[in-house]
Amino acid sequence: MSENSLSGQVAAPKPFRRSAWLLWLGVAAFAYVCDQLTKWWVTSTMVEGQTIPVIDGLLQWYFIRNSGAAFSIGEDFTWFFTLIMAAVAVAIIVMSRRISSLWWAIGLGLVLGGALGNLTDRLFRPPSFGMGHVVDFISFPNFAIFNMADMGVVGGVIVICILTLLGIGLDGSRTTAKEMAAKETEQATTEQTTTEQTTEDQGKGAKND
Repeated sequence: MSENSLSGQVAAPKPFRRSAWLLWLGVAAFAYVCDQLTKWWVTSTMVEGQTIPVIDGLLQWYFIRNSGAAFSIGEDFTWFFTLIMAAVAVAIIVMSRRISSLWWAIGLGLVLGGALGNLTDRLFRPPSFGMGHVVDFISFPNFAIFNMADMGVVGGVIVICILTLLGIGLDGSRTTAKEMAAKETEQATTEQTTTEQTTEDQGKGAKND
């Protein structure tokens, strides 16, 4: 096999990785823009507390401001959730360099876009920087009120969970149950060998003393 063909094989994954990265960036931007545009529409056309029926008895727009996390959870911990969303966004951006799977690109893109959407509210909406209240408006009967960013985060997490259960990694490679079991066995064996070696070394040290 020639040197040129080997270099071609090594370089082959790069365009695919670039495509996955661009898809991740595009999905994140789409989720973010959709979230911010819908919130702009709500704050521009509705007053807080107003409801607009969309599908009778099933769906309505209900404008509220939420100081908690997604689906109005933990309303007394605004700063905590601001820091969590910032950390999630940074972690996903760091991970993005290793994405080669299109499905992972979609999942992480949705989570990033949603996290940045709500983080923007936390940072720049009243009452203060970092303590801003998130605009929620999507309301179903007997369910929490949420927004497009929440949908992005939840949808992305679902995709990531499915990929993890299927054993599909960030690079698109798939690990079977047998391979995972083999890796766990190998790791356990390595740990046991290390422990035995440490015990043996300690025993020799005690004899020398």
